[in-house]
Amino acid sequence: MLIVSCPCCGVTAEETEFHAHGEAHITRHAMDASDEQMETYLFMRKNPKGVHFERWRHQNGCGKWFHMARDTATLEVFGTYSAQTLAPPEDLLAEIDAKRPGWRDRA
Repeated sequence: MLIVSCPCCGVTAEETEFHAHGEAHITRHAMDASDEQMETYLFMRKNPKGVHFERWRHQNGCGKWFHMARDTATLEVFGTYSAQTLAPPEDLLAEIDAKRPGWRDRA
């Protein structure tokens, strides 16, 4: 079971208090997007074995959205951060680099 910390309200709880909603940092296209762009947005997702960035919601708490970096093979949670960011924070990426050297090459 994952232990998750909500960056919005500060609560740390089991994953059952939260709900995963798929991959984070996905490019959303405007209404005039091509069929290929919409297909990519709707159906093409990464499903790596290893480091992955996901969207989560504090379902049974503050109700706010956030992002989480975790390892899908070991279930290690590297950290959580605001959903309003366009990319993972540099300090979190540095922490992941220290724990999983070379993970970016496999991503």
